[in-house]
Amino acid sequence: MDLHLQNKIVLVSGGAKGIGAAIVRSFAAEGAIPVIFGRNPEEAQQLIEELKCGHSFHVELTNLGEIQSAVQSVRDQVGQVDILVNNAGVNDGVALHDNPEKFIASLEKNLIHPFALAHHLLSDLKSTRGNIINIGSKVADTGQGGTSGYAASKGGLNALTREWALDLAKSGIRVNCVVPAEVMTPLYAKWLAKSPDPAMAEARIKSTIPLGHRFTEAREIADLVIFLASDRSAHTTGQVMYPDGGYTHLDRAYTGSPEAQQ
Repeated sequence: MDLHLQNKIVLVSGGAKGIGAAIVRSFAAEGAIPVIFGRNPEEAQQLIEELKCGHSFHVELTNLGEIQSAVQSVRDQVGQVDILVNNAGVNDGVALHDNPEKFIASLEKNLIHPFALAHHLLSDLKSTRGNIINIGSKVADTGQGGTSGYAASKGGLNALTREWALDLAKSGIRVNCVVPAEVMTPLYAKWLAKSPDPAMAEARIKSTIPLGHRFTEAREIADLVIFLASDRSAHTTGQVMYPDGGYTHLDRAYTGSPEAQQ
């Protein structure tokens, strides 16, 4: 299927590793021009060199001035952005017992920069009649415990998806959100490694994923992102989608039971 993404300029925040890198790879495979924003310039440049296309900008996404400057650099050096993928974020474990300053810092790492990027790219997206894909987290729906900042940020991103979809429909800009659940990324592996028995912890999580009892692959997240970014989904906006094997919304009292394994 031709997704008609050739030569589309796609800005992916946090596109150097994990899900972000999978998204960059998938867009490049469709002939788009990926632009990576983030704080991992070496990994980003290696990916760009491997793909033989795209651009990388070292941007501290908690610095609003850097975001504005980098967006202008993309406009000057690459062209107008067609697609914004708000992918960067970190489950930083800022909990209710932490002070409010840490909570604010968590919002800056996970919620403020998606707004800033969309704000500064608004003229580009209106000109190109482009679209925005936000990358959320199942934590916004399920909670996790001990991560108030991240949960609030991702819940806010779900809300902004629908707010922006309504706000920007008159400009022909579509806005959707893709929500990963259990995806084996370097950050996820690092989190699992903290468990007393990582292999047992991994097996336990897999047992609660209804479809196939396996982790979602980063490539599967990317596949949905590029479909939503393409004109093959031209009448889809304001949607929050869950490529998660049924993990988020199906009852784990059943999915984790012995009967469900048979």
